[in-house]
Amino acid sequence: MSERRVILLAPQGEKQTLKDGVHDLGVDGPVATVTAGWEEREAEDADLAAHLECGAVNLGLWPRAEEVFREAPGVRAVLFERYDRLRELASVYRLRLAPQLAACRELFARTDPARPDALVGPELEDAIDGLRRLDAHHLARTAELDLEVAERLAVEGRGAVERHRDELRALLEPTQALLVAGGHVGVLLNRLRLFGVLELTADKPVVAWSGGAMVLGERIVLFHDSPPRGPGDAEVYAPGLGLVRGVVPLPHARHRLRLDDPARVALFARRFAPDLCVPLDAGERLDGTTGGDSWEAASPTRKLAATGAVEEVAA
Repeated sequence: MSERRVILLAPQGEKQTLKDGVHDLGVDGPVATVTAGWEEREAEDADLAAHLECGAVNLGLWPRAEEVFREAPGVRAVLFERYDRLRELASVYRLRLAPQLAACRELFARTDPARPDALVGPELEDAIDGLRRLDAHHLARTAELDLEVAERLAVEGRGAVERHRDELRALLEPTQALLVAGGHVGVLLNRLRLFGVLELTADKPVVAWSGGAMVLGERIVLFHDSPPRGPGDAEVYAPGLGLVRGVVPLPHARHRLRLDDPARVALFARRFAPDLCVPLDAGERLDGTTGGDSWEAASPTRKLAATGAVEEVAA
C-alpha cells in the first residue's frame, strides 16, 4: 500500500473539525464516506454531507454486507464464529490481565510514577513488561484467528463480495479522499475488511474520527476506567487495519479515563509505549502519513506521558 496522508480527529459531536481537515488535504471534489459503524443508522448521514459541502458518496457497507449474508450464508456463519471465538479469547485474556494490572497498580502506589525508587522501580518495570508480553500474545492469537477467517471468507464469499468490490471500485474512482466515521468498532472493522476498502482506496488520503481513528491502527485498544459494569481495565481488542503506526487513539478520553490520576496515566503510557497514546477530545487532531510513525498536532492536542502527566504533542 502506497504512502498517503492521514488525519485523525476527535469525535465530531462537540466541535466539528472534519471540514477543516478535508480542506487541509487540498480536496475540492467528492469524498467517500464510511459510516458502517453506525449500523442500521448508516444512511442517516445528511448532517455529515451538509457539513462537508464538497459532495459525499456513502459506500453503504452495512446494507452491502447484509446482501452478502443473504446471498452467501457461509460468510455470515464465518463472521459469527469469529465473534464467538474472539469473545472466548478475550475472556481468557481478561482472566490473566486483571491480576497483572492489579499488581502494577499496587506497585505504582508504593512509589512516585514520575520517579520510581531504586527498590520498587525494577519490580514495576518487570511487571509492565509482563503486561506488554500478555498484550502481544493476545494480539498474536487474534491475528491468527483473523488470518484464518480471511482465508475462509475468500472461499465462502468469492462471488458475492467481489461483485460489491467492483461496484465500490466504480463509486470510489471519482472521489478524492476516504472519510471513516466512528460507531461500533467491531462492525466497522469487519465491514472495511470484508470489502477491502483500504486496498480499493490506496491512492487516496484518509480522514478518520472517533472509532474510525481506532480501527486504522496496528492494534485496537478498548478503554474505560469507570464503565457502567465490569472492571475498568484497558485491553487490546484485536489487530486494526494497520494503516497507521505509532499511535493509540483514545476518543472521548476525558469521559473514559481518569486523566487526573498520575499512576493510571503513567501505566497506560508505559504499557503501550513506544506508541503515542492520544486522548482525542473535542478539537484535537493528529496529522501523519502511512509511511512512518511520526505524528504532528495540527491543533492543541495532548498525549499521555510516562511520568503520569498529560502533555501537549509538539506542533
